[in-house]
Amino acid sequence: MYYFLSILALTDLGMSVSTIPTMLAVLWFDVREIQASACYAQLFFLHTFTFLESSVLLAMAFDRFVAICRPLHYSAILTNSIIGKIGLACLLRSMAVVLPTPLLLRRYHYCHVNALSHAFCLHQDVLKLSCSNAKINSIYGLCVVIATLGVDSIFILLSYALILNAVLGIASHEERLKALNTCVSHICVVLIFFVPVIGVSMVHRFGKHLSPIVHVLMADIYLLLPPVLNPVVYSVRTKQIRLGILRKFRLGRRF
Repeated sequence: MYYFLSILALTDLGMSVSTIPTMLAVLWFDVREIQASACYAQLFFLHTFTFLESSVLLAMAFDRFVAICRPLHYSAILTNSIIGKIGLACLLRSMAVVLPTPLLLRRYHYCHVNALSHAFCLHQDVLKLSCSNAKINSIYGLCVVIATLGVDSIFILLSYALILNAVLGIASHEERLKALNTCVSHICVVLIFFVPVIGVSMVHRFGKHLSPIVHVLMADIYLLLPPVLNPVVYSVRTKQIRLGILRKFRLGRRF
C-alpha cells in the first residue's frame, strides 16, 4: 500500500508543478502570455497526471481488494516487482492516451482572440480558440475520458462491491469494522478526485451558458483539491504515517 501512496504523492506533486507556476506568474507578476509550445506541453503534462491519478486510484482499489479478500496471498500477489510494473503501466497508459491531443491541436488554425479563461492550458479551453473543424479532438477527448476515468471508476466501484460482499461474510462485528476502516482513506481520496473531475466534465460539455467564473472555479478545484487534501487524508487516517509525523515533531522540539 505504501508504494502506491508514494506513487500517488508523486502524481499530486507533478500535477501541482504543472499548474501552480503559471498561476503564480499571473497572480504575482501579472504574466498573461504563454507560448503555444509551452501551452501544449503544459496541457500534455496536466492531463497526463490527471489520468495517472485515476489509474493509481484504481491500482489502490485493487490493493484493498487483495488485502481484504485474499489476505493470505497478498505478499505473493503484490510483490515489489508487480507493483513497479503496475506503476509503469499506469504511467504509459496515461501518456499514450494524452499524447495525440496536443499533436492534433497543433494542426489547427487559431483566428479568434487567443485568450484562455484559465491561468493554465486545458484541452477544452484551447479547443474553443480554434477556427478549424475541431470535431476530431472533441470526439477523441470524450472517448478518452470515458475509456479512462469512466472505466476506472466502474472498476473501483466493482472492487468495493466485492470487498463489501467479503466483509459482510465476516462473523465478527469488530473485524468487519476493522476491514472497512482500512478502506475509508481510499474512499475519501477517490471522492476528492472523481467528484470535481465529473463536475468539470459536465460543466465543459453542458454548461456553456454558465458564468465563466463557474468554469474557472471548477477547474481550479479539480486541479488543486486532490494535491492539498490527499496528504491530509492519509496522514490523519493512516496510523503509521500519523505516528511518524508525531515523532518528527517531538524530535524537533527537543532541539
